[in-house]
Amino acid sequence: MTEKPIATLNQYLTFTLDKELYAMDIAKVREVLEYTDITRVPRTPDFLRGVINVRGRAVPVVDMRLKFGMTKTEQSVNTCIIIVEVDVDGESTILGALADSVQEVFNLEPDQIEPAPRLGTRIKTEFIEGMGKNGEQFIIILNIDKIFSAEELAIVKDVEEAA
Repeated sequence: MTEKPIATLNQYLTFTLDKELYAMDIAKVREVLEYTDITRVPRTPDFLRGVINVRGRAVPVVDMRLKFGMTKTEQSVNTCIIIVEVDVDGESTILGALADSVQEVFNLEPDQIEPAPRLGTRIKTEFIEGMGKNGEQFIIILNIDKIFSAEELAIVKDVEEAA
């Protein structure tokens, strides 16, 4: 009897930033929250919008559009905060990622993911894990662990501890 190899299937949460479709590994996502008031923390980078209260815990919120050099996220009925777990240099922290809207969770097999393009994206290619496709639409799959430097994550942790 031959054993059939088990296909690795990855699930991704898709969301939009400035009308472009992005995705991140669902294993990194803890929950998705509706937009709530964000308390600004003085003397922090612009992309760090402040903190929110998640069940009594202060969670820093990052504006993904500002982090990627786009305009500031404007609040709408679809604006969401994706609570994610980020690992940088072996340290883990929880933060909220502000997105224009959250779309769906979908499955992609590894062979359905193409390498990141070297040109033509608005964000740094080291943030991109690959490119997927959903119908005719391309999806930029982000590596959430590579988006923030150790220094930026230290600032986020300082804000979390000070709040």
